[in-house]
Amino acid sequence: MITLVDYGLGNIQAFVNIYKRLNIPVTVAQTADALTAAERIILPGVGAFDWAMTRLNESGMRDCLDELVLVKKRPVLGVCVGMQMMARRSDEGKLPGLGWIDAEVVRFDEAGFSQKTHLPHMGWNDVQPRDSSILFNGMTSPRFYFLHSYYFAARNADEVVAWTDYGISFASAVQSGNVFGTQFHPEKSHQWGVQLLKNFAELT
Repeated sequence: MITLVDYGLGNIQAFVNIYKRLNIPVTVAQTADALTAAERIILPGVGAFDWAMTRLNESGMRDCLDELVLVKKRPVLGVCVGMQMMARRSDEGKLPGLGWIDAEVVRFDEAGFSQKTHLPHMGWNDVQPRDSSILFNGMTSPRFYFLHSYYFAARNADEVVAWTDYGISFASAVQSGNVFGTQFHPEKSHQWGVQLLKNFAELT
Protein backbone atom coordinates (compact mmCIF):
# COMPACT_ATOMS: atom_id res chain seq x y z
CA MET A 1 0.00 0.00 0.00
CA ILE A 2 1.28 3.45 -0.99
CA THR A 3 0.30 6.26 1.38
CA LEU A 4 0.41 9.86 0.17
CA VAL A 5 0.94 12.50 2.85
CA ASP A 6 -1.65 15.21 2.18
CA TYR A 7 -0.71 18.29 4.19
CA GLY A 8 -2.21 20.67 1.66
CA LEU A 9 0.64 20.82 -0.86
CA GLY A 10 1.58 18.63 -3.82
CA ASN A 11 -0.03 16.97 -6.82
CA ILE A 12 -1.85 14.36 -4.78
CA GLN A 13 -4.41 13.33 -7.40
CA ALA A 14 -1.75 12.87 -10.09
CA PHE A 15 0.01 10.27 -7.91
CA VAL A 16 -3.28 8.57 -7.10
CA ASN A 17 -4.21 8.34 -10.78
CA ILE A 18 -0.88 6.72 -11.71
CA TYR A 19 -1.08 4.10 -8.99
CA LYS A 20 -4.69 3.29 -9.85
CA ARG A 21 -3.68 2.74 -13.49
CA LEU A 22 -0.92 0.42 -12.24
CA ASN A 23 -3.42 -1.45 -10.03
CA ILE A 24 -1.26 -0.68 -7.00
CA PRO A 25 -3.20 0.05 -3.79
CA VAL A 26 -2.94 3.72 -2.77
CA THR A 27 -4.44 5.82 0.00
CA VAL A 28 -4.24 9.46 1.10
CA ALA A 29 -3.48 10.41 4.71
CA GLN A 30 -4.52 13.75 6.17
CA THR A 31 -4.18 12.76 9.85
CA ALA A 32 -1.71 10.87 11.99
CA ASP A 33 -4.25 8.10 12.56
CA ALA A 34 -4.59 7.57 8.81
CA LEU A 35 -0.82 7.58 8.39
CA THR A 36 0.05 5.09 11.14
CA ALA A 37 -0.35 1.93 9.07
CA ALA A 38 1.59 3.23 6.05
CA GLU A 39 3.90 0.68 4.41
CA ARG A 40 5.44 3.03 1.82
CA ILE A 41 5.11 6.80 2.03
CA ILE A 42 5.23 9.57 -0.55
CA LEU A 43 5.83 13.12 0.70
CA PRO A 44 5.01 15.49 -2.18
CA GLY A 45 5.60 19.21 -2.14
CA VAL A 46 5.38 22.42 -4.14
CA GLY A 47 6.13 26.04 -3.27
CA ALA A 48 8.46 27.59 -0.73
CA PHE A 49 10.40 25.62 1.90
CA ASP A 50 9.16 27.43 5.03
CA TRP A 51 5.54 27.34 3.86
CA ALA A 52 5.78 23.59 3.24
CA MET A 53 7.42 22.95 6.63
CA THR A 54 4.78 25.06 8.36
CA ARG A 55 1.94 23.18 6.68
CA LEU A 56 3.48 19.82 7.60
CA ASN A 57 4.20 20.84 11.20
CA GLU A 58 0.62 22.07 11.60
CA SER A 59 -0.91 18.96 9.99
CA GLY A 60 -0.47 16.81 13.11
CA MET A 61 1.44 14.21 11.09
CA ARG A 62 5.03 15.33 11.76
CA ASP A 63 5.70 13.13 14.83
CA CYS A 64 4.08 10.12 13.19
CA LEU A 65 6.20 10.61 10.08
CA ASP A 66 9.39 10.76 12.14
CA GLU A 67 8.39 7.56 13.93
CA LEU A 68 7.60 5.70 10.72
CA VAL A 69 10.72 6.84 8.86
CA LEU A 70 13.38 6.99 11.57
CA VAL A 71 12.27 4.22 13.94
CA LYS A 72 10.18 1.79 11.89
CA LYS A 73 12.27 2.40 8.75
CA ARG A 74 9.33 2.56 6.35
CA PRO A 75 10.41 3.56 2.82
CA VAL A 76 9.61 7.18 2.04
CA LEU A 77 9.90 9.13 -1.22
CA GLY A 78 10.11 12.92 -1.08
CA VAL A 79 9.26 14.78 -4.29
CA CYS A 80 10.48 18.29 -5.18
CA VAL A 81 9.99 20.39 -2.02
CA GLY A 82 9.13 17.11 -0.29
CA MET A 83 12.71 16.04 -0.99
CA GLN A 84 14.14 19.40 0.08
CA MET A 85 12.27 19.17 3.40
CA MET A 86 14.30 16.03 4.20
CA ALA A 87 17.44 18.17 4.55
CA ARG A 88 18.54 19.99 7.69
CA ARG A 89 17.99 23.51 6.36
CA SER A 90 17.35 25.59 3.24
CA ASP A 91 18.62 28.89 1.87
CA GLU A 92 14.99 29.55 0.99
CA GLY A 93 13.80 29.85 4.59
CA LYS A 94 14.58 29.97 8.29
CA LEU A 95 12.77 26.91 9.63
CA PRO A 96 14.69 23.67 10.23
CA GLY A 97 13.97 20.81 7.89
CA LEU A 98 13.14 17.23 8.82
CA GLY A 99 16.84 16.34 9.02
CA TRP A 100 16.35 12.82 7.66
CA ILE A 101 19.38 13.30 5.39
CA ASP A 102 22.55 15.24 6.28
CA ALA A 103 22.14 17.91 3.61
CA GLU A 104 21.22 21.52 2.99
CA VAL A 105 19.21 23.15 0.23
CA VAL A 106 21.11 25.78 -1.75
CA ARG A 107 20.02 28.35 -4.31
CA PHE A 108 21.52 28.04 -7.77
CA ASP A 109 24.20 30.69 -8.41
CA GLU A 110 23.00 32.45 -11.55
CA ALA A 111 26.35 34.24 -11.88
CA GLY A 112 27.84 31.00 -13.14
CA PHE A 113 25.09 30.31 -15.68
CA SER A 114 25.35 30.73 -19.42
CA GLN A 115 23.11 33.37 -21.02
CA LYS A 116 20.57 30.72 -22.00
CA THR A 117 20.22 29.41 -18.47
CA HIS A 118 18.01 31.09 -15.89
CA LEU A 119 15.83 30.42 -12.87
CA PRO A 120 13.64 28.67 -12.19
CA HIS A 121 14.94 25.43 -13.68
CA MET A 122 11.70 24.52 -15.42
CA GLY A 123 10.90 21.81 -17.93
CA TRP A 124 12.39 18.55 -19.11
CA ASN A 125 15.98 17.54 -18.45
CA ASP A 126 18.15 14.45 -18.65
CA VAL A 127 18.80 12.50 -15.46
CA GLN A 128 21.94 10.39 -15.08
CA PRO A 129 21.28 7.65 -12.49
CA ARG A 130 23.76 5.36 -10.82
CA ASP A 131 23.57 1.86 -12.23
CA SER A 132 22.84 0.51 -8.76
CA SER A 133 19.86 2.76 -8.03
CA ILE A 134 16.69 0.70 -7.70
CA LEU A 135 14.51 3.76 -8.36
CA PHE A 136 15.67 3.78 -11.98
CA ASN A 137 15.36 0.06 -12.75
CA GLY A 138 14.15 -0.57 -16.30
CA MET A 139 15.01 2.89 -17.65
CA THR A 140 17.26 3.95 -20.50
CA SER A 141 18.24 7.63 -20.87
CA PRO A 142 15.47 8.87 -18.56
CA ARG A 143 14.15 12.43 -18.73
CA PHE A 144 12.06 14.08 -16.04
CA TYR A 145 10.15 17.30 -15.45
CA PHE A 146 11.67 19.90 -13.09
CA LEU A 147 10.47 23.12 -11.49
CA HIS A 148 12.80 24.61 -8.86
CA SER A 149 15.37 27.32 -8.06
CA TYR A 150 17.12 25.51 -5.19
CA TYR A 151 18.97 22.21 -5.17
CA PHE A 152 19.73 19.50 -2.62
CA ALA A 153 23.37 19.44 -1.47
CA ALA A 154 24.08 16.17 0.38
CA ARG A 155 27.19 16.03 2.55
CA ASN A 156 27.68 12.35 1.71
CA ALA A 157 28.23 11.95 -2.03
CA ASP A 158 27.35 8.25 -1.76
CA GLU A 159 23.75 9.26 -1.03
CA VAL A 160 23.38 10.90 -4.46
CA VAL A 161 21.88 8.33 -6.84
CA ALA A 162 21.25 10.57 -9.86
CA TRP A 163 22.60 13.83 -11.26
CA THR A 164 21.32 16.49 -13.64
CA ASP A 165 23.16 19.36 -15.32
CA TYR A 166 21.76 22.87 -15.05
CA GLY A 167 24.60 25.35 -14.86
CA ILE A 168 26.19 22.85 -12.49
CA SER A 169 25.80 19.12 -11.92
CA PHE A 170 23.37 18.75 -9.00
CA ALA A 171 21.71 15.88 -7.16
CA SER A 172 18.39 15.13 -8.81
CA ALA A 173 17.77 11.98 -6.74
CA VAL A 174 19.09 10.78 -3.40
CA GLN A 175 18.85 7.76 -1.12
CA SER A 176 19.88 7.32 2.50
CA GLY A 177 18.74 3.91 3.69
CA ASN A 178 14.94 3.88 3.54
CA VAL A 179 14.77 7.59 2.64
CA PHE A 180 14.49 8.45 -1.07
CA GLY A 181 14.09 11.81 -2.77
CA THR A 182 13.67 13.22 -6.27
CA GLN A 183 14.03 16.88 -7.18
CA PHE A 184 11.97 16.26 -10.32
CA HIS A 185 8.26 15.47 -10.51
CA PRO A 186 7.71 11.80 -11.45
CA GLU A 187 3.96 12.40 -11.44
CA LYS A 188 4.46 14.78 -14.41
CA SER A 189 7.14 12.79 -16.24
CA HIS A 190 5.21 10.35 -18.43
CA GLN A 191 6.61 6.83 -18.82
CA TRP A 192 9.79 7.50 -16.82
CA GLY A 193 7.84 8.84 -13.88
CA VAL A 194 5.38 5.96 -13.99
CA GLN A 195 8.27 3.46 -13.97
CA LEU A 196 9.97 5.22 -11.05
CA LEU A 197 6.77 5.23 -8.98
CA LYS A 198 6.25 1.56 -9.81
CA ASN A 199 9.82 0.78 -8.74
CA PHE A 200 9.27 2.57 -5.43
CA ALA A 201 6.06 0.62 -4.81
CA GLU A 202 7.88 -2.67 -5.44
CA LEU A 203 10.75 -2.07 -3.00
CA THR A 204 11.49 -5.17 -0.95
